[in-house]
Amino acid sequence: MLRTIIPYFLMAPPVCYGLVSILCAHRYFRRRPPQGGFLPPVTILKPVKGVDAESFENFASFCTQEYPCFQIVFAAAAEDDPALPVIRRLMDEFPSVDMDLVVDGRIHGPNYKVCNLMHAYPRAKHDIIIVCDSDIRVGPEYLREVASLFRDETVGLVTSLYRSPRVRNLPTALEALGFTTEMIPNVMVALSLEGLTFALGASMAVRREALEKIGGFQALVEYLADDYQLGNMVYRAGYRLELSSCFVESVMRRESLRGILSRQLRWARTMRASRPAGYFASGITQPVPAVLLALLVSGFSPAGWTAAALLGLSRILVGVVFSRFYVRDGLFPRYLALLPFRDLLSFGTWAFSFLGNRVVWRSRSFRVLPGGTIRDLGDA
Repeated sequence: MLRTIIPYFLMAPPVCYGLVSILCAHRYFRRRPPQGGFLPPVTILKPVKGVDAESFENFASFCTQEYPCFQIVFAAAAEDDPALPVIRRLMDEFPSVDMDLVVDGRIHGPNYKVCNLMHAYPRAKHDIIIVCDSDIRVGPEYLREVASLFRDETVGLVTSLYRSPRVRNLPTALEALGFTTEMIPNVMVALSLEGLTFALGASMAVRREALEKIGGFQALVEYLADDYQLGNMVYRAGYRLELSSCFVESVMRRESLRGILSRQLRWARTMRASRPAGYFASGITQPVPAVLLALLVSGFSPAGWTAAALLGLSRILVGVVFSRFYVRDGLFPRYLALLPFRDLLSFGTWAFSFLGNRVVWRSRSFRVLPGGTIRDLGDA
């Protein structure tokens, strides 16, 4: 009897977590968007290093915003950076947009992206500061939807969800599935249970007042997860964080499986160092160990396989509901067959993250230290 019942108990945490994430997402996405009319001037800071897939189109999406007053400041560390010709072409094609370029190679700490932000910040003219990664593309209403949330003066930071509806090959499809079936459901549950206490690096808008209260970008330069730290520091400074319902797009280039694995491991080890207890506890929501344990405990009996099938159906439900109704990225049902491999990748990076502290970021190797700070180890 125990061999019949225990497999279902083992499946309960991931199955229940998936169903709860759907309910949390339903509550979030059915809320009314904020009323328009609040359009404060904003500055967009764009740290760059090298070119991404469709860099010009990504940058241009910020130049075509339906917004009355905004500024864009690009920041690079070297005059020979391949992104600079793209930025200068952008300035030529959008002469009416207030754009600036800062090239400064000074190093203030191991996070070189934050160093670029530190150099760009003195050029910012406005009090709402938006930081977006260089591979992000936005719709024309992006600034309106993000800035409107600052009508509430208690809001110190607004962040946005991201998706990747266009994938180049199977490895990038595996990564995009992670956004839809893991990252966004996790954010929905966290938002419902504890409120927002962190930011997502694809898009972060922060009040100048809040940024300066935490010590400016300088406070982030020793951390790898500067997005998580920025949101958490603003939250601990007494401000409220908001999640915009406006999705941004992470534009992926064609990548190898090795490159995807390296990035997934970097994210995993960064989160393990930033939120050790919560990250460790997240293991109980992983479907792969639940399936393995259920089959082993049941002796691979029909009860074990039935419990595993139940979990599989719940994972399909989560993937289809989020992809088709909330994220709307078009990944399901096209990439449905990749879902077990995505779950295996997720568990593998979760488990492997405990076996070391070294990560690779932008062709450089770093050691992640307790608390999320990093030490530069040189070229990877």
